[in-house]
Amino acid sequence: MSRRVSIDPAGGKSLADQLFELGVEFPCGGGGGCGLCRVKVISGQVPVTAAMRAVLTNQELATGWRLACEASATESVEIEVAQWTPRILTDEAVLDVEPRPGLGLAVDVGTTTVVAQLVDLTTGEILGVEAELNTQARYGTDLMSRVETAMREPGLLTELIRGQIATMAAKLTGGRWVEEVLLCGNTVMHHLYAGLDVTPLAAVPFRTPHPQAAVLDAAQSGIRAGWAEFLPVIGGFAGSDLLCGIIATGLADSPVPAAIMDLGTNGEVAVARDGKMKCASTAAGPAFEAGGIRRGMRAGDGAIEHARVHDGVIECHVLGGDGARGICGSGLVDVVAAALDLGLIRSNGRLANGSEIPLRDGVSLYQSDVRQLQLAKGAAAAALALLGGVGAQLHLAGAFGNYLREASARRIGLLPATSAVTPAGNTALRGVRHLLLQHGRRNELLHSVLSRTTHVELAADASFQDAFADHMALAPVSD
Repeated sequence: MSRRVSIDPAGGKSLADQLFELGVEFPCGGGGGCGLCRVKVISGQVPVTAAMRAVLTNQELATGWRLACEASATESVEIEVAQWTPRILTDEAVLDVEPRPGLGLAVDVGTTTVVAQLVDLTTGEILGVEAELNTQARYGTDLMSRVETAMREPGLLTELIRGQIATMAAKLTGGRWVEEVLLCGNTVMHHLYAGLDVTPLAAVPFRTPHPQAAVLDAAQSGIRAGWAEFLPVIGGFAGSDLLCGIIATGLADSPVPAAIMDLGTNGEVAVARDGKMKCASTAAGPAFEAGGIRRGMRAGDGAIEHARVHDGVIECHVLGGDGARGICGSGLVDVVAAALDLGLIRSNGRLANGSEIPLRDGVSLYQSDVRQLQLAKGAAAAALALLGGVGAQLHLAGAFGNYLREASARRIGLLPATSAVTPAGNTALRGVRHLLLQHGRRNELLHSVLSRTTHVELAADASFQDAFADHMALAPVSD
């Protein structure tokens, strides 16, 4: 769904910043190289830049198309913005409570989204929820873009994320005092919120000297609270979001071999056997959230979210009921699975005919899209295999796992052929709320998981590249 908006850049914010706030994504962090942040100028002047000429055709430029990340104006302009409301997973499962007086905040700081819950610490009742896109996404959708920005402009992303969470907290509390704020997220989000140097996360072995919990006082967090604690990370890019997922699913004490897989912007996997766990983060790239996909977008109005083979063609379902304007992660997996069934894509990932497969409303699947999906699914499946395989039960965490069609994921070889798969929802948020409500047992719970978990650095594992190559094929794999 698109709408026309009038924007006055004279109000203190640049045109590019205002377009980002209106829902335009900058997948490459505003570098102008990916060409995916297109908007159409209806009236007014937005100058054409060299970056725009590099990725837009002369006809597109002549008809008003511009790159939002490069957009500037000196006077009011009218722009057509493809606006959508992304689906952000929250969690409202009833949890056990160790009653104590007051209010608490549980926050899941994701690379893509931030979700905060105001909780009554006496009853465990959720009093309010705020969910937003992570404002840092203005500087790139993937973790390494954030790391590069933080190294180039120290303090910028820390200020952004602390300010965003403080604003969300103020909306939820209405100025009331909060006893404690408990946060979880991957290692980069942990370091940026804590104000730690991210340089160790910029290169192999991606090992931080600061894995412990980070505690901020009210002056640092900007929240009227006793303190804000960002939970400890496990290792590498495997952060407290995975730690909370393990706790939320009871993975550590599973009576059968089991695993949890969270395939968001940063892929994280943990496998449990006999009370011991191995975990890893996967350099899968953002393809599961349609990052790097030529017509990729998040799951919102206008996104092809599901597809199937019907009467010998690929039939696509579009969110919002209007025309398609892109494809999201679950839709990408479905479309590739359907194309495999129709013989339009070979198991090696090559398109059988030409360089694109038309879908609907001018949206196509391109050869480069299939390669991006192969890279992402190959890394995730290889990580699962190297950690020991799934076993009997696989918990799929996060938004992508929640909306993923299991049959399609098995068809392309992302999920093993026989393991029972359970969409687990936002396990990071559920886990951090569980720890907030189990104040007396929190340290015991954290120690129990951390002491039994071994982090495996895949980049330093000589067998990973072979496993990665083995799992690149678009074909079902055994457990």
